[in-house]
Amino acid sequence: MQNYAVHLATTLKQMRKENGWSLDRTSKETGVSKAMLGQIERGESSPTIATLWKIAGGFKRSLSSFIAPDITDTDDVLLRSSDSLRNQPCEGEMLVATLFPYDPQKGFEMFELTLPSGYERLSEPHEPGVSEHIVVVAGTMELLVENIWRVLKAGDSVQFDASKPHGYRNRSSENAVFHDVIHYLKK
Repeated sequence: MQNYAVHLATTLKQMRKENGWSLDRTSKETGVSKAMLGQIERGESSPTIATLWKIAGGFKRSLSSFIAPDITDTDDVLLRSSDSLRNQPCEGEMLVATLFPYDPQKGFEMFELTLPSGYERLSEPHEPGVSEHIVVVAGTMELLVENIWRVLKAGDSVQFDASKPHGYRNRSSENAVFHDVIHYLKK
């Protein structure tokens, strides 16, 4: 198992245990089949980003908690390189660099996402109070917000309510790279 799969399997098992949930209960809470959850826990399956979002939503946790370990708290300057963090957590999908995993004190997580040519994903709504803040770094992408596909190019930025359906796609022949800050309303 690669590091990502080990982290995901360990985190899923730990969160189930903390909640006292069986695989059946976890399946009901997340909308992910018991068989798939078992495969993830054994490191036998690489779930899609959509499946990871369902799992995170069911546990009412951040996406990054399932794909990257927490950063050790430090008072010093924290320097991170997207080149060293970039991976493909789901086969045939976008590249993800978890620049800053979710921090409950700050209420957000930050990703660098790379959409390959021809990639499209419609996202399920996130929990109420979740917003996304996107800045396109390279290439051209399209963002579905309020049922309208909006073209974004390098230098463009947008903020939207992620508790509504939305989507991402790349119809260009080049990769599209963007930073995505996901902010969770503090409860």
